[in-house]
Amino acid sequence: MGSFSLKCCVLIYILHECAMGIPNKHRSEEGMIRNCTSLPPYLPPTAVNTTQRLRSLRREMGMFNLEAYIIPATDAHMSEYIADRDARRAWMTGFTGSAGTAVVTMTNSALWTDSRYWTQAERQLDCNWELQRTTRVNSIVEWILNEVQPGLLIGFDPFLFSMDDWKSYSTALADSGRNFTSIETNLVDLIWMEQRPTPTSNIYRLQDNFSGSTWQAKVSDIRDQMERHSQKPTAVLLSALDETAWLFNLRAKDIPYNPYFYAYTLLSKNFIRLFVNESRITPEIHEFLQTDCSTPTCVQLIDYTLVRENVQNYTKDDVKVWIGTEYTNYGLYEVMPQDKLLVDNFSPVMKTKAVKNSQEQNLLRKAHIRDAVAVIQYFVWLEKNVPQGAVDELSGAHHVDELRRKQKNSDGPSFMTISASGLNAALAHYSPSNNTVRKLSVKEMYLVDSGGQYLDGTTDITRTLHWGTPTAFEKEAYTRVLMGNIDLTTLVFPAEYSGRSLEAFARRPLWSAGLDYGHGTGHGIGNFLSVHEWPVGFQSNNIPLTKGMFTSIEPGYYHDGLFGIRIEDVSLVIEAQTQHMFGGKPYLTFEPISLVPYERKLIDTRLLSDQHVKYLDNYYQTIRKLIGPELLGQNLKEEHRWMMKNTEPISEGTLTTVVTGMLPLALLANIFVQWAFE
Repeated sequence: MGSFSLKCCVLIYILHECAMGIPNKHRSEEGMIRNCTSLPPYLPPTAVNTTQRLRSLRREMGMFNLEAYIIPATDAHMSEYIADRDARRAWMTGFTGSAGTAVVTMTNSALWTDSRYWTQAERQLDCNWELQRTTRVNSIVEWILNEVQPGLLIGFDPFLFSMDDWKSYSTALADSGRNFTSIETNLVDLIWMEQRPTPTSNIYRLQDNFSGSTWQAKVSDIRDQMERHSQKPTAVLLSALDETAWLFNLRAKDIPYNPYFYAYTLLSKNFIRLFVNESRITPEIHEFLQTDCSTPTCVQLIDYTLVRENVQNYTKDDVKVWIGTEYTNYGLYEVMPQDKLLVDNFSPVMKTKAVKNSQEQNLLRKAHIRDAVAVIQYFVWLEKNVPQGAVDELSGAHHVDELRRKQKNSDGPSFMTISASGLNAALAHYSPSNNTVRKLSVKEMYLVDSGGQYLDGTTDITRTLHWGTPTAFEKEAYTRVLMGNIDLTTLVFPAEYSGRSLEAFARRPLWSAGLDYGHGTGHGIGNFLSVHEWPVGFQSNNIPLTKGMFTSIEPGYYHDGLFGIRIEDVSLVIEAQTQHMFGGKPYLTFEPISLVPYERKLIDTRLLSDQHVKYLDNYYQTIRKLIGPELLGQNLKEEHRWMMKNTEPISEGTLTTVVTGMLPLALLANIFVQWAFE
């Protein structure tokens, strides 16, 4: 081919790629996933050998005459994050993703998980396991029916099934001829034995200046709600760990990243019963809870293992117990007569905790200011070290966690930091390990989703960065994610609207280009509690949004095999200033309290409306006002200069920033035409 023809081909290819922008999907790195069809089967170094564990479990199943055994990924309190001692499904399968269910029969075994974890599962499972790419109960039951003959037993631990989960399985298995059997003894625990970890942390009191009110005031409020309820419940049963921690202003470290301890609470008008390992209660906590008296404002301590027996005995009388179906396990539900229950999706404690009072709001704001300082420190460090090739995903994650630990009132990270470069960022909930870690590069996008636990609040923020020259498609995708974040944050909506009815506003800029993301748009957040605090958020089972709630807003886009984008801010639901007030109720909107600049070089300002630009300018002014003094107060002058540079008004650079790192296509074409004819 002649020089002219070759140059023309190169020209046509480059112009086509620039015009299209969207890169082709390609395979992940070779050797990272299993291949069970090859001879011999190939297993990556991340896969776990489960042959002996399955053999031992099947031996125990035989002792109970079980043909199948279901192993969910939760604990007795339906916790999102679970302690190592409760990671039964992970221990049995080797798969450590947070979502998924395992089923073992006498001849087969399978794991169900969602799209976030398919690649991870292929990296961690050995060939004993079938991977089922769904989490639907109907799919699990259909598989079981194909494996288990009529008349045989399907076992499960009732303490690891929520009421809703049990009902779903029972309904799907009804009239199948198979027996769905509650086995109070957990069979995985029987084979795990002494290898199973035990809780060792101390239970301690949260000081008054870090709590919204005293535990006595909280108890009084819940009792008032019981009294006002039309069905007049006599007691409330609390099963979620954050309910008890919040109610009594107590914390511990039984659960990774969450300051909880194993406990249940039965609160009636006449007594308060706290089910806990009493050996962990110090003399100070005894005094704090007033355990040495028997009045209705004193706390009775009862051993944790006796909760099932206790609620069973309590419901023999003329009582009515108020429970939340989302967190009450079937092990407790099955021993309480249904006519003695007042059933709601969430307990009154869960709903009350979701609406922060003014003191709790101020605490969370302060925590996010210090958290922003740590994140800005991290970004300055990255900007200096990534071009030197000195940072990988793991070292980056460790560094941002360490920066947070140095901040006032820090109690460590609020979840395992998601530090993901290039194709790893396409896995929405990827966390780096020694086997998957990648070096951060100026040629790739970098996503960091991280948060901190502070005595005054919990934080969670995601930013996506680039230190080189992003492609046109990377910029478009990022900008559309940012537009979705802004569109939802600035939305004005009627009071008590559900988040589910609003979240499409965050997707609209992506949808208009044929893009989307596969995870939720946001979640609640606690005051030194859960980083994902229910029941607030944008999913179908969240409660309506109310003034005083905090929620994340986090749209994203993930291009498999290449990159991932997410922009997440925590926002407070506040009253909106509207000209009118239909129905006599104030309308609502959001106020962001996550205060870290966005990646300027990834913003294609041509896509932004005037409203988007105005929002960004105001947001950056807020960062300067609130984060600037904190940076200077901590003598972080370099970080302050970085913050000032990255919060310059977007409106002043609208006409020039769009071409930074890329030439307009017309100019690019002209240059190449001249070159081709040389």
